[in-house]
Amino acid sequence: MDQQKSVKQRHTKNRHKDDQHGAPLVDGSSRHSLKKSKTSTKASSSWKQSVLQGLCLSVVFFFLASYIITDTWLWGYKGKYTNLRYWFPPKELVFTQKELSQYDGSDPTKNIYLAIKGEVFDVTAGRPYYSKGGGYGFFSGKDASRAYTTGCFQTHLTHDLRGLTAQQLADIDGWANFYRNHQKYFKVGTVILDPIDPASPIPEDCRQPVAPKPSS
Repeated sequence: MDQQKSVKQRHTKNRHKDDQHGAPLVDGSSRHSLKKSKTSTKASSSWKQSVLQGLCLSVVFFFLASYIITDTWLWGYKGKYTNLRYWFPPKELVFTQKELSQYDGSDPTKNIYLAIKGEVFDVTAGRPYYSKGGGYGFFSGKDASRAYTTGCFQTHLTHDLRGLTAQQLADIDGWANFYRNHQKYFKVGTVILDPIDPASPIPEDCRQPVAPKPSS
């Protein structure tokens, strides 16, 4: 009895000592499991950090290599994704044709706008080309969709698309995509186009047919 009492007292004393130091009352197997769990968590965290560092280094290498080889940050790409306005677009504007005409490049203090099939694009970055007297100045301040495919830059500066072929209409869409995807030009809104009178004559082709040679 005395021996059992002594063992019990020692056990109680040790348990009380563990409680005082805040140590968990776990057996050897539990301590091994806790240690293994902590080791596994640390290894997982270290692996994630390594992957993140590797990705960061890859991104840095991608841009540096591009700049060294092509002198650009995106391997020569100069499309719309390099334009901050694509990622943070301003509120789109709605113009009447009269309002749009005020942005024809004649006023150096104003932006230069042009329209294709009702979409208005800012081409101010190309002012030397789109201002008055520039090579494309006749497109500015208006929707001259028809002229983009016919090449009639005096008589077809209109949004009247009647009589055009499917291929010609596709050509106009191609020009619209050119401005949508340009590095410096960007869409700013739309223009309310006056309806075309169906009874009015279709614009004539500016390319005059060659007269046949007289027969001998």
